[in-house]
Amino acid sequence: MISDDASHRFSRRVPAGDTHERDVCDTCGFVAYENPKIVAGSVVAHEGRILLCRRAIAPRVGYWTLPAGYMELSETTAEAAMREAYEEARARISIGALLAVYSIPRISQVQIIYLASLAEPDIAAGEESLEVGLFARDEIPWDDLAFPSVHWALAHFREVEGQALFAPFTNPEAASGDRMPSAAPPGL
Repeated sequence: MISDDASHRFSRRVPAGDTHERDVCDTCGFVAYENPKIVAGSVVAHEGRILLCRRAIAPRVGYWTLPAGYMELSETTAEAAMREAYEEARARISIGALLAVYSIPRISQVQIIYLASLAEPDIAAGEESLEVGLFARDEIPWDDLAFPSVHWALAHFREVEGQALFAPFTNPEAASGDRMPSAAPPGL
């Protein structure tokens, strides 16, 4: 934590032994590192349907997303995914395999998405959702999905559904130019 003490003034420079410009305290040399945010979430499947949440918060209010959000301190990625599913959809989920890891440098995020199932069939909109629903593939509101990573995760889910796996690191943004498809990816 950076002190509010007036004796600690920071300037932007490359610290000794580093390669990136950072905020460095001119008095004591403390380096204030800024690191990417980690998002954890899940593709929750139940009886052939996928759980989606209509966002009640910015960004992308009113658009559909998977239950996901920023990790809290002292929790695992799986715990974060389970917490987010409960906060957004009042869903109690069982985490399965890792589906994908998305590195999104333009917004300084790493997104970790799991395969999951409903541990209990009850769902309801949480504080961050306008509504929630279970959607068959042909019911998914593709044109109203909130983020490119929701498209990517749903496409990956379709590719691996029913397989026992550990998904390798992927970066679809590098290959796709970060364009959000306007319709469902092929095969979904």
